[in-house]
Amino acid sequence: MTAENTAQRVPRKSFEEAVFNRRMLICVFTGFTSGLPLYVLFQLVPGWLRVEGVGLAEIGFFALVQFPYTWKFLWSPIMDRFTLPFLGHRRGWMLITQISLLVSMAVLGFIKPDLSLWTVAYLSVAVAFFSASQDIVLDAYRRELLPDIELGLGNSIHVQAYRFSGLVPGALGFILADHFDWHIVFIIIALFMLVGIVLTLVIKEAITEPTPPRTLRDAVIDPFRDFIGRAGLRPALLVLAFLFLYKLGDNMATALQSPFFIDVGFTLTQIGAIAKTAGLIAAIVGGLVGGLIMVKVSINRALWLFGIVQIVSILGFALLSEIGANPWMLGFTVAFEYLGVGLGSAALVAFMARTTNPAFAATQLALFTALASVPRVFANAVTGVIVEWTGWTSFFLLCTALAIPGMLLLIKVAPWNEEHSA
Repeated sequence: MTAENTAQRVPRKSFEEAVFNRRMLICVFTGFTSGLPLYVLFQLVPGWLRVEGVGLAEIGFFALVQFPYTWKFLWSPIMDRFTLPFLGHRRGWMLITQISLLVSMAVLGFIKPDLSLWTVAYLSVAVAFFSASQDIVLDAYRRELLPDIELGLGNSIHVQAYRFSGLVPGALGFILADHFDWHIVFIIIALFMLVGIVLTLVIKEAITEPTPPRTLRDAVIDPFRDFIGRAGLRPALLVLAFLFLYKLGDNMATALQSPFFIDVGFTLTQIGAIAKTAGLIAAIVGGLVGGLIMVKVSINRALWLFGIVQIVSILGFALLSEIGANPWMLGFTVAFEYLGVGLGSAALVAFMARTTNPAFAATQLALFTALASVPRVFANAVTGVIVEWTGWTSFFLLCTALAIPGMLLLIKVAPWNEEHSA
């Protein structure tokens, strides 16, 4: 059975059949294990560095350690072309990357940032590399697993489980840091990768008889040729520009979230118990609601509706920076902003999956998701400098303005009245 046949095997499903099935449960666990290492780098490490006295500019530039997420399409053909001698075409790569993540995240906490910040950076790059590699294979597995009718909900569930995993480093991690040494915290957080390892061992391959590319050259060239050939060069470039810009504003707004909360005056326990919990619950609720909506409403219209919520929600951080360390305002602001993040992310991931040809899932999804992560890595690297120059309030207003161009591109790449576009 080919990947295309797998993706199309159920042309229409009832609402209940699309929601309550084993594939949705698998998406929960792929999301959790995919998001955990990113949130270690995105939330726990910046907070740890700030507590250890590292400056905002240095923490901002630390976003550059995530560059493997933006270049993962370079080695995705290797993972598409070759099958490891155990567990199958996708699961073998899953297991290798997950074990590597568990070890590298556990070791990270043993390093002292004030003595060797570069060592922290190098090991963080290793975590990012293993995490990006895991994403390549998990994204491909999920695209092979889900019929087209389930793409919206399945990817929404994946994204919300992805967000939920942030409770571990972003909430539990900070609470533990008030009571234990940092190396203990990192070991505990790393052990949650066992969720992914167990998943890999108990599931089956999505495609029983996979047909990987015949040569490495085919694995590199064919996915790009297919993408441009289906859409045309100009529409393809517009899609790539949209993927870069759609979440630029909210990615920058949340880049220095933990240092921002610390600078406003919240304690680590408040950050863990209020900000992270309220934000992630809102993201999960918003994303699941968005996924259910996308079962009935087109992905195009979801991109419009959820994108507007995403833009408006960024303004809450500007308001919080003016009000100060008010716990109720912290919970409301973060919940509303992450509601927008959850909705927007669910729609964007579903759009990327729909744009992908299942026959070239690994490399095309690696390209799309890598491009969408560029703002989080490179634009976010200068956020510390921008904040030190403008202050927090002006910074969040800038992030709001930067979210608008991606919305304007929807006119071309996802028109309101068309389900499929270039």
